[in-house]
Amino acid sequence: MIAFISALIVFLGVAFVMTGKSTTSTASSKTTSSNKVPTVGILQLQTHPALDAIHRGVVAGLKEYGYVDGKTVKIDYQNAQGDQSNLKTMSQKFMNENAALTVGIATPAAQALASAANKQTPVMLAGITDPSGSGLIKSDQHPGANITGTSGESPLKSHLDLLRKLVPNAKTIGIIYTTSDHGGEYNAKKFARICKQEGVKYKLYTISNTNDMQQVAETMAANVDAVYAPQDNGVASAMKTLVSVTNKAKIPVIPAVDTMVKAGGLATLSVDQYQLGKLTGEMAAKVLKGKSTSNYPIKVITKGKMTINLSEAKKLGIKFPASVLKEAKTKGVIYK
Repeated sequence: MIAFISALIVFLGVAFVMTGKSTTSTASSKTTSSNKVPTVGILQLQTHPALDAIHRGVVAGLKEYGYVDGKTVKIDYQNAQGDQSNLKTMSQKFMNENAALTVGIATPAAQALASAANKQTPVMLAGITDPSGSGLIKSDQHPGANITGTSGESPLKSHLDLLRKLVPNAKTIGIIYTTSDHGGEYNAKKFARICKQEGVKYKLYTISNTNDMQQVAETMAANVDAVYAPQDNGVASAMKTLVSVTNKAKIPVIPAVDTMVKAGGLATLSVDQYQLGKLTGEMAAKVLKGKSTSNYPIKVITKGKMTINLSEAKKLGIKFPASVLKEAKTKGVIYK
């Protein structure tokens, strides 16, 4: 009898220990699951310097707040290479892998992410022009639902003032944009309205894709004295083609961003695309830490830095005014 009781006590003790171990193991598993490294999906429409700079900025902004790729966050970067069908597939990929948050670089990318997220997964806009006009948010101050981020509003009046200062004898300005790019169309038509208000003659030209640039640029160069290239993904991607045509006609191109000046534009007052991306990354980090997107206002950068291209000015026989040179040297960028 005593032996039986002793055996029973040993059995119960072993069972208790095993149960304890099992419970501890389950708790650790749950802790590991709750501390799982979050996935951030970044979707970029296509490759060109301005969008690439935004991408680098997003990664840097996340890192500044402790989200380091491969350590404290998994960044899944996808580039659609301008293919609309890729945007849908890549957006769904993020949803399938339960991304904690997604980032859209360029309006079509942001729209694809918004559609796939179905008002659930947070979507960060990275430098999106006119996000309310493209149907992504309700308003800049109260975006609503699961979307917020940054908007890169070009200083269009300053661009016109700069163009007139550098090309004072220009009678007609050509404005070119891509028909499928909401931001490009928005900027081009807004710039046209400013021209009209200022009594400046202009002509609008459009491309449906980058393959159209050569022919449209040749037509435009025969009818204008200067060209304005707004913040437009199609135009930015075909910037070298545009400049190769306009240079032959000795017609300067004033683009919207610094990367387009580097590609052959004459000069601009540019919103820093890297800083725009960095601000987006910082906002994304706060959302990952629990901040709600619905009442997180869109942040807008409008102040530009003077960016000039000296070699382009030499090709065109244009001399920069002393004030422009001084601003570029002290606060801006000079490409040689």
